[in-house]
Amino acid sequence: MVKCPRCGYDNLSSATYCVNCSYILSGSPTGQKKGGWKMGTAKKILLIVGIIVVALLLFSFIYNVSQPSHEESLNVVTADSNVQEGSTHPYSVKVSYSGDWYSKSGDANYPVEKSDHGPKTFSLDCSSWDKVSVSVQKSDGASEPLKVQLLRNGEVVGENTTSGSSNQVTISYQS
Repeated sequence: MVKCPRCGYDNLSSATYCVNCSYILSGSPTGQKKGGWKMGTAKKILLIVGIIVVALLLFSFIYNVSQPSHEESLNVVTADSNVQEGSTHPYSVKVSYSGDWYSKSGDANYPVEKSDHGPKTFSLDCSSWDKVSVSVQKSDGASEPLKVQLLRNGEVVGENTTSGSSNQVTISYQS
């Protein structure tokens, strides 16, 4: 009989594990430790941190490689598997005004602010299926009319002009 050093239970002499608590009995061939990692705690922590850093770098690389480019993300795949390629930036705004102006434009949920002077045309970072909103107002209060055009792939899809004492123009568009 072999007595368990943990719980004191008497086991058969041929037993490898204690019947009562499953402790490995010292007289058994599997109960003796052979080899093992003989390194300090600091080295173990350093090894674990190194493995985590390598895993994060590998994950980052795989994530970046698997993401479509900006141009690819603007393509639309229809139900019949046709790919409709979109322009990188299909929308642009043309402001016709010689004074100072301020605008909020782009995706209606995430407008981009811009201040400038004189007539300008600028691109909007929107996809062709986004709801586009353009709001331009005079910053100098001049009486000259303010004309704003929303262009999609070079064609006018929305236009508005100030009248009288109004100093703000708004255009909303969704294809």
